[in-house]
Amino acid sequence: MYKLLCGLRSALFLLWLAVTVIPWATVVVLLSPLVNSTRLYWICVGWLNTAVWGARVLCGVRYRVSGLEHVPTAADGRAAVLLAPKHQSTWETFALPGIMPHPLAYVFKRELLWIPFFGWAIGSLDMIHIDRGRRSEAWRKVAEQGQRIMGLGHWVIMFPEGTRTPRGAQGEYKSGASRLAITVGVPIVPIAVSSAKCWPRKSFLLRPGVIDVSIGPPIVSAGRRPDELMREVEGWIETEMRRIDPEAYAAGGPQAV
Repeated sequence: MYKLLCGLRSALFLLWLAVTVIPWATVVVLLSPLVNSTRLYWICVGWLNTAVWGARVLCGVRYRVSGLEHVPTAADGRAAVLLAPKHQSTWETFALPGIMPHPLAYVFKRELLWIPFFGWAIGSLDMIHIDRGRRSEAWRKVAEQGQRIMGLGHWVIMFPEGTRTPRGAQGEYKSGASRLAITVGVPIVPIAVSSAKCWPRKSFLLRPGVIDVSIGPPIVSAGRRPDELMREVEGWIETEMRRIDPEAYAAGGPQAV
């Protein structure tokens, strides 16, 4: 009965996403030639907040944030950081823009641009979409666009593991984010997120519960090597994941959930 109820609530949530994204994305595409990129970004964040609200109301997925004092506030002007979150779910890609006080530029695979309405909307924003099949070209684009975007005081967000990992698992932490932080001269802010507890990867079956978002102190990039810097980011995130979701890392825990 519990699984059936979760399935029904999740179906309502997917319907909510579809019903709201179509008009919202249409407005974004129509407005894209008329308004500046920052205003367009916050219009899109309005839909992301609507999606997170729908997950809470329809599926019982709530969240709490700690460590927000570790990121610059809107009053800090052009101070830029690079966000490096744990990646377990679609949830954090929806939630983090609404949590953060500055516009974020995601680094993402270009295939997302092909998704009707959603992809068209994010294609209108100042983001960094890459072709993973062309690694050298992809890095060059990340470095050039990342430097330009962070020079405007906006923040870049990169998932160090590259793809979503199962609850209780650890992916390979790649050095792209640390290379960019060193190149641009900005600190990395590590973020632990226990989203798979409620919204597992490769699944649209949402379960009620509380997702923890823990934001760590900025890690200075100046004078560091990319691999060594990423190991510090990895160490903080994985240690914090075991604190905020100990059940997932206990012996016999839900490794594949």
